[in-house]
Amino acid sequence: MIKRSSNVTWRGNGPKGSGVISTQSGAFKEQPYAVSTRFQSEDGKAGTNPEELIAAAHASCFSMALAFQLTNAGHEPTQIDTTATVSMVKQDAGWTITGIALQTAATVPGIDAAKFKELAENAKQGCPISKALAATPITMEAKLN
Repeated sequence: MIKRSSNVTWRGNGPKGSGVISTQSGAFKEQPYAVSTRFQSEDGKAGTNPEELIAAAHASCFSMALAFQLTNAGHEPTQIDTTATVSMVKQDAGWTITGIALQTAATVPGIDAAKFKELAENAKQGCPISKALAATPITMEAKLN
């Protein structure tokens, strides 16, 4: 069994409070986040937020899963670039994640587009983060460079 963890400290009330996120690996150490970094920054660059972290986790998990799918099929990739975009809207019941869009482009010598898309779909279905987020619609656009 593998266990990974992150720790968050939140200070203050919901609208005006703020917090810090730290990860077990140390990649994040007291990374600040707040309502303003989550909801009020149009460009998303004021600081991190849970949705951005979900997107990072999903893109990285998917890319690794795709690399394994390709390698195991005899097509070793030289580069995989993936963007995961988490969409969230305010509904009557509150904020809800309504979908995740994966966009991936890869350089893979000796593979045709149909096989690549098949293996990318396998990676999308099989990566642990996709499985954990199965209640959320996940779309994918996969292309070869």
